[in-house]
Amino acid sequence: MSTQVLEPAAPALEPRPAHPLVEVVVPVHNEQRTLEASIWRLHGYLTAHFPFAFRITVADNASTDETWPLARKLAEQLPRVRAVHLDQKGGGRALRHVWSGSDADVVAYMDVDLSTGLEALLPLVAPLLSGHSDLAIGSRLARGAAVVRGPRRELVSRCYNMLLRATLRARFSDAQCGFKAGRTEVVQALLPAVEDQAWFFDTELLLLAERSGLRIHEVPVDWVEDPDSRVDVLRTALDDLRGMVRVGRRLLTRRGPGNPKGVPRWIGAAPSPAVPVPAGMARQLPSFAAIGVVSTLTYLALYWLLRSWVFHPRRTRR
Repeated sequence: MSTQVLEPAAPALEPRPAHPLVEVVVPVHNEQRTLEASIWRLHGYLTAHFPFAFRITVADNASTDETWPLARKLAEQLPRVRAVHLDQKGGGRALRHVWSGSDADVVAYMDVDLSTGLEALLPLVAPLLSGHSDLAIGSRLARGAAVVRGPRRELVSRCYNMLLRATLRARFSDAQCGFKAGRTEVVQALLPAVEDQAWFFDTELLLLAERSGLRIHEVPVDWVEDPDSRVDVLRTALDDLRGMVRVGRRLLTRRGPGNPKGVPRWIGAAPSPAVPVPAGMARQLPSFAAIGVVSTLTYLALYWLLRSWVFHPRRTRR
């Protein structure tokens, strides 16, 4: 996989201290319509209101429109903005590439539509810089959040997070909000254990972090749905379900792709074939499988039964 990097323009007239440094990654794929306005808005907000040094990285993953030329233009125009191009698609792949090589103290990401209110960025990164937490997520389902979105996204989001809690015992409230951050050393330790390269990437990262005993901080956010969103809801939901099954199987068998430094060993260590499954876990396997199957079927049934009403709420019978 080849990459291209365009470094930031010359520093501003009033440079910020070198540390602490927060790197905000904006992964993009065919976002020529919104990219320029969003990066100018994000850069303006951080320059005026963010008390820490920052870097904005536009991570273009295999766009076929004018996204990459626009990203290069922004890197030339704006201080502390750089552009990275990957020739393979995948938001998770783009985040992995940038985060794994970051020299920042904290790495974060947000969706290019900036649906999440930017005033939540400081509360998101503050507990990470202070050492209070290891990762932080914006939550649209936490008390105090203000959310404007259609019934389709509301239904899918709530069902998805309900499934995570029921089947994988997730304790965080909102896995899908495109507004997350982590201490760089922690994120880089977890990355080798994360397999997904697309939408399920950050959910998998959170699940592994939680099972490793890391601290996840939640910030209620203001969030307004982008009416121009081109997310394929059904395909994304099915991909997420497949990811949940894979991670659930992995958590039960304790198999992983490696043993990241600084992360509890269960993530990377496969049990010896000679070691039997503990009796307690053996008793849990049938109930785990049953809950997973029932929850998945319920989710799909609700989706198919309600999709005509959810997708066309104003349609009436003649």
